[in-house]
Amino acid sequence: MSVLPIFLKLDGRRVLLAGAGAVALDKIETLLERGARVRVVAPEACQEIREVARAGKLEWVEKRFEPSDLDGCFLAIAATDVPGVNEAIYRASNERGIPCNSVDDIPNCDFFFGSIVRRGELQIAISTNGESPALAQRLRREIDAQLPEDLGPWLGRLGELRRQVLEMHPRSENRRLLLHQLAQRPICDSSQCPSRLMAVAGIPRRDENAGKVLLVGAGPGDPELLTVRALGLIQTADVILHDDLVPPPILALAKTDALTMNVGKRCGVKKVAQEEIHALMVGHARAGRCVVRLKSGDSLIFGRAAEEMTALAEAGIEYEAVPGITAASAAAAAVGCSLTDRNSASGVIVSTAHRAIPRYGEEHSPVENATRAVYMPGRDLAPLAEEWLRLGYPADLPCAVVSHAAQPNQKVHLTTLGALAEAPPAEAPSVLLAGWAVRDIAAEHAPAASAVSISA
Repeated sequence: MSVLPIFLKLDGRRVLLAGAGAVALDKIETLLERGARVRVVAPEACQEIREVARAGKLEWVEKRFEPSDLDGCFLAIAATDVPGVNEAIYRASNERGIPCNSVDDIPNCDFFFGSIVRRGELQIAISTNGESPALAQRLRREIDAQLPEDLGPWLGRLGELRRQVLEMHPRSENRRLLLHQLAQRPICDSSQCPSRLMAVAGIPRRDENAGKVLLVGAGPGDPELLTVRALGLIQTADVILHDDLVPPPILALAKTDALTMNVGKRCGVKKVAQEEIHALMVGHARAGRCVVRLKSGDSLIFGRAAEEMTALAEAGIEYEAVPGITAASAAAAAVGCSLTDRNSASGVIVSTAHRAIPRYGEEHSPVENATRAVYMPGRDLAPLAEEWLRLGYPADLPCAVVSHAAQPNQKVHLTTLGALAEAPPAEAPSVLLAGWAVRDIAAEHAPAASAVSISA
């Protein structure tokens, strides 16, 4: 069964409620809060409903239901304790084109009441299509516990600014971007509030031929680990050119009319040549579009950011780099260690697998008081392990191979340099951490969601 979630305006509209017991009382409170004119039809009523009727907040008609009671009603709710009566109310409502809800009777329902979380004008309604109201209530409690208490007042101020923007600024792409930016900023009551000043001034109109490119770090893959700046840019970009490792949950944050294109490579196979990426960025920017070049991890660690910035500068295109959480930090969090443990690591050496092994004629002495972080180490770690052992790194040097760091399918393999060649092939993306800061005891502190394996 498929239903459409909608929010109805009930203010001043008549709603028929047949039944006047405890179940009806619960619906009455919800309807009155939304401004509905409630007419209760029932031969008897519980004490609480009688008191509400005496206070003039609803109309109670002391009689059994008749189809004519539906005349002039916008909605109908059947909440009697007699299934046959509820069914008759549903049929009579359908004949008049009036949506009806029969409490706890799914076949005789046109709509369902959701479990609602409220913060001022913000409402989050949760429905299970009648399958489990208890689950909907549990989810409501969990969501309610996580939402900030001051969200309602902030939304009120945001709504005030939105109306001001719509009145002051003509419909345009700049106005749309302004509204999106305001929805991500704090708003205070001061007349000098930066967000209020932005609402008045608007976003400077971009020259038709002078777009901008933003090199944005998407972090290790968990949308919750995006920076606030990165999230805002992804949600408002006209064009998103992303690496292959940026996961779908992050790409789903883009606006529906954004052009989203995968320009990455996987296992060394390029989807789009680097020169084509340069041409795409320059072309879209010159067309006046906001382009986000979305990179996994940090935008300035590997990923050819230097080449892309050079190409943009040579083309006279404005650009900006927006950093993100890099894979080494996510891998360390997965293992449960610090990259710079004060007792064992005074620095971090970051490299790819190609640069982790010295070139011919180069000799690098072991730096045992530093943590080695090797990005994209590959599936076969034997050549790297052999070279490090030859250079003098100790065989008992702790190592951790982390794949899909900070994502639901995260895996951690703890081992030593001497056994690294026997480590199971890691799924890309992966990171190798090596150093005394990576202890086997870290397995006890690794997140429960991780799949941890250990070899000696």
